[in-house]
Amino acid sequence: MSATKQTNAAPNGRQDRLYAVLLGPVVSEKSTMIGEKHDQVAFRVMHNATKDEIKAAIELLFKVQVDRVSVLNQKGKQKRFGRFEGRRGNVRKAYVRLKPGQEINFAQSESK
Repeated sequence: MSATKQTNAAPNGRQDRLYAVLLGPVVSEKSTMIGEKHDQVAFRVMHNATKDEIKAAIELLFKVQVDRVSVLNQKGKQKRFGRFEGRRGNVRKAYVRLKPGQEINFAQSESK
């Protein structure tokens, strides 16, 4: 075994988990207003994701520095589908505040 220490590299199993933590960005009027006003980005995340995992995943995927992460659990609504009543799934969202001068460009990050 090598005695060298890897910097900024997560163990392979943990790195795979970090790639799976983020489910996608939240695209809505509210998330756009918050993004413009407070330099925050909203993401849908896994139900069991922690703030530390979300922060590490964003820093790994987008190569930006995260200031803080706020998380909320949104319960699914009761909805009717014709005669039948159903329920939308629960959603966990993360509002990520970036450090000053940092920016996430989704169009550029997808093309890499």
